[in-house]
Amino acid sequence: MKTSRSRELFSRAQRYIPGGVNSPVRAWKSVGVFPRFVVRGAGAYIFDADDNRYIDFVGSWGPLILGHRHPRVTGAIQKALAGGTTFGAPTESEVEIAELVRRHVRSIEKLRLVSSGTEATMTAVRLARAFTGRSKILKFDGCYHGHSDGMLVRAGSGVATFSLPDSPGIPPGFVANTLVAPFNDILAVDSRFKQEPETIAGIIVEPVCGNMGVIPPEPDFLPALRELTRRYGAVLIFDEVITGFRLALGGAQNVYQVEPDLTCLGKVVGGGLPLAGFGGKKEIMDMLAPDGPVYQAGTLSGNPLAVAAGLATLKQLAKGRAYSELEQKGKRLQEGLETVLRKYGIHAVMNRVGSMMTLFFGTERVRNADDARRCDRERFVRFFHGMLNSGIYWPPSPFEAAFVSLAHSNNDLDKTIKAFEDWARKESKG
Repeated sequence: MKTSRSRELFSRAQRYIPGGVNSPVRAWKSVGVFPRFVVRGAGAYIFDADDNRYIDFVGSWGPLILGHRHPRVTGAIQKALAGGTTFGAPTESEVEIAELVRRHVRSIEKLRLVSSGTEATMTAVRLARAFTGRSKILKFDGCYHGHSDGMLVRAGSGVATFSLPDSPGIPPGFVANTLVAPFNDILAVDSRFKQEPETIAGIIVEPVCGNMGVIPPEPDFLPALRELTRRYGAVLIFDEVITGFRLALGGAQNVYQVEPDLTCLGKVVGGGLPLAGFGGKKEIMDMLAPDGPVYQAGTLSGNPLAVAAGLATLKQLAKGRAYSELEQKGKRLQEGLETVLRKYGIHAVMNRVGSMMTLFFGTERVRNADDARRCDRERFVRFFHGMLNSGIYWPPSPFEAAFVSLAHSNNDLDKTIKAFEDWARKESKG
């Protein structure tokens, strides 16, 4: 497999871009090699600068649920582009996407569009504080809610990859009002509320974790969070930047039948372009400017091209059996990989919810960040390289979710399982 062009591009990038990348995990530091530079995508595949083809299970970290360059999405972008790129003024498509989200996500009565998940979570937290008149927010160890100062405390994914508990440049006062509890530990949450019953403004949580690897909630966890926040008059925020429209039309809250007060959306809702949003109960959302005192603004919020891509994606997902098909594909891949693990006696566990999954080596149960951190990172590196050399593009970190798209065929999945078996056979021989 030729890699000289990617190597050359990375060398150039490092001279002008910090770390050579514009988002840390793209540097591939945790797998000890330079990243592949991608030049195009098509369906379930990406092609790098050396013209190598890979079956893609990153999918731009989740947005590309329909695959690369879906004709409905690219057609919608081209149509919107004919009218202009951005106006900084209201458009009809913004109204349409708000109506569509409201139709499918029952907890959202009003929606505000932004350009990134970080903006969505940051403002949702601000709203929770304003609505309750309290200052503290409870988050969970390993959950990542964007890189705003107050949320970058014991975060997941890239931070976990580089073994950084938080980030320099954040004054202690900025995180003094951020409380942390273990995911799936409702007793710890209950204890926090008992200690500070009138200071916690809200809880923010990924209903299914995707940023310390995929970790599902235990059956009573989300309902208990809902009950506790109601009891103590706090706001429950679901960070569905990954899971929104990924697990169901109504997101994880529809799957687990728990309605939050505020929801943050991103990734799939933008159809592969920079778009995110947050929404929820009318009485909370009406506190936003210009109707209320809570300020938030964005020059490119509701960008016509991004909204067009998002609308096309959501309309396509609303047709037919998209989510049952994604479940079948995810199950096929999981069962194939698990069969190989058993055959070759490799100690690992696959956590999967719908079309998102993580393979944790060296463990048999992962229910929180501490469990995830105990995984065998060295074996993951060997796995990653074995798959990459076989033309399988897997996330370059043991703490990221892999994604199946509607573009993946059964043949693609079977090729992936075969590549995994080829690696496992060599791995088992030492």
